[in-house]
Amino acid sequence: MGKLMILLYFILSLFPADATTNDMCKFKDTTLGIKKLDFNVKRGAMAAYLTDGREIIVPVSMFPDIKHLSRKQREDWMIMDDQYFSFEALSRIYSVKDLLRL
Repeated sequence: MGKLMILLYFILSLFPADATTNDMCKFKDTTLGIKKLDFNVKRGAMAAYLTDGREIIVPVSMFPDIKHLSRKQREDWMIMDDQYFSFEALSRIYSVKDLLRL
């Protein structure tokens, strides 16, 4: 496990379990989370599979840090508390709200 991932898990462990649950993205009485990311759906795009069964596809250009990652680095993603995602090569943490531009 990389140092960044250990640090991210440590930071998330500082918050009570219900703090992240209450902060989940609510959209018309639906709690949204992220199940999986996929960069192989279309060139220059990222697919996010949500916990409610939907799939959203966004241009990678929305996330300049991710756009500059190599293909191998993009495959090294992690999802935390169904709400946040990051990459071993990045120090930034993104949320489901970033995907939806809320």
